[in-house]
Amino acid sequence: MTGNNNFTAEQRKRKIETVTLQGSAVNLLLSAGKILAGVFGRSAAMLADGVHSLSDLLSDIIVLVFVRISSRKMDNGHEYGHGKFETLATLIVSLILLVVGAGFLASGIRSIVSVISGETIPSPGYVALAAAVVSIISKEWLYRYTVRVGKAVDSPVMVANAWHHRSDALSSIASLVGIGGAIFLGDRWTILDPLASCCISIAIIIVSVKMAGPALNELLDSSLPEDMENDILDTVSAVAGVRNVHGLKTRRNGRSVIIEAHIVVDPSIPVVQAHRIATAAEHALRGKYGPDTQISLHMEPDINAE
Repeated sequence: MTGNNNFTAEQRKRKIETVTLQGSAVNLLLSAGKILAGVFGRSAAMLADGVHSLSDLLSDIIVLVFVRISSRKMDNGHEYGHGKFETLATLIVSLILLVVGAGFLASGIRSIVSVISGETIPSPGYVALAAAVVSIISKEWLYRYTVRVGKAVDSPVMVANAWHHRSDALSSIASLVGIGGAIFLGDRWTILDPLASCCISIAIIIVSVKMAGPALNELLDSSLPEDMENDILDTVSAVAGVRNVHGLKTRRNGRSVIIEAHIVVDPSIPVVQAHRIATAAEHALRGKYGPDTQISLHMEPDINAE
């Protein structure tokens, strides 16, 4: 993710909180409206869609709590800061999506089996159809708004939450097709409603897996992508006085990155000059990866020059 790392921690937190609170208000209204529409409109797809919106509200709360924690400064117990609390929040939101999707998939399959076995499902009402249209418009807008700000402040958890909104919009599209088909094609096609519920579930599961992978990798201290590591090596090597760079170790810590490396310099230069070279390398890296980049450079003499 390439966002603006020049926001202060407080500015970043405020932006995330503002957008997330706005999303919470929308999710609260939508979840209540869709659940009621699902109950009174006799639509399993809309009921599933409404509970999905309720899970969106839960993920909003998780984002608010964990982003507030991750914005705290370093302390004795967290010398690298609290950035991974945000990564943990991303993983939690993803797992919520996975559980919600799996639950609705199982429920949809049971309904389909019932229909195949000869049972009848009541045709959904027009209130469920209207709720689907409202949900599609509002959730797609919320997705675009949240993902734009999330990328601007370089917040993976905010982008994950945006995809939670997008998955809700997609589920509402499936609801619209299933409910509309069940209403307008007659009683023989009421099976389209649970079929739509299954499609919603599969989309939710796919999104959850895509969101969980990068978060899990970060929590397990996976290295940065190879192209980023090569760029780091090129950036440090371009600094005047640097003869070689090796022993590079990288990882991500929330929105910031941690870089450790060994820099080879002329063995005859004074310690003060070697320190200036290291400082120049740090400035170059922070200029590319943001002021919160945590850097540890070990200076070594060029033994081949002795």
